[in-house]
Amino acid sequence: MLPAVLLFAAAAVPSTPPSILVSRQLLASEHLAVGDVVALSGDARGSRAREFRIAGVYEPVPDPARLGAAALEVRLHLPDLLDLTADPADPVAAESVRSINVKLASGADVEAFSRELGARVPGLLVRDLAGADDADVTFVVLDRFHLAISLVTVIASSIFLLALMVMLVDERRDTVAILRLIGLRRRRIFIQVLAEGLVIALAGALFGVALAVLLEGGFNRFFQWRYDTALVFVRVTPAIAARAVSVAVPLGILASVAASWSLLRRGAMALARR
Repeated sequence: MLPAVLLFAAAAVPSTPPSILVSRQLLASEHLAVGDVVALSGDARGSRAREFRIAGVYEPVPDPARLGAAALEVRLHLPDLLDLTADPADPVAAESVRSINVKLASGADVEAFSRELGARVPGLLVRDLAGADDADVTFVVLDRFHLAISLVTVIASSIFLLALMVMLVDERRDTVAILRLIGLRRRRIFIQVLAEGLVIALAGALFGVALAVLLEGGFNRFFQWRYDTALVFVRVTPAIAARAVSVAVPLGILASVAASWSLLRRGAMALARR
């Protein structure tokens, strides 16, 4: 009698669909809510669909390689995933795997592990995915492209800054002439020009860093809304700010000195146009 009672009790209890997690984008696009029951299938025709209950929502890991693609994803428990995708015609479909990911401890020798594992399991293909990611190669190309753009921008802005400094210095010809006529030496005027260039370059660099910090949040929020992602597009770190200042200040000083050099070499009477 005991088996009959247990069978009757199991049949009386309603089955609860397995729980799944859905991405925030999928929840919004399909107008779903936590607690809804949905049907999932392993193929596009919808055959052998199974019901699942939405237990929660997650934010997909931001991936620059998938920028602009909607992250319509679902996360299932491994047994449920195997039951959903296994081929009914293959008896061992749910008991076999095609690939296994292994994460080694920090400092482990990847090549030694690959050789040992390959010797123990003949025919096994071992690949180091940490150093053979196509996305890493793509990001290296983008990094070089950004470096080229930054070099062109710095060179063009330096030329423009030099032209501005030349015009400003030429307007101060009479001031420099008066300073020379009252007895100031070229070295004293040169130090003054150098100090002015340092102050102007430092102030401009700090203003640029402050402007970037103020616009960082708005820039990120706009593009995160535009592409519906949690990816951070702009991040002004202390290292980046220090690098910007270290490049901008010397360039500003050099532009100031180069623009004033020809003016300082002239005599006081030549500067006074007499």
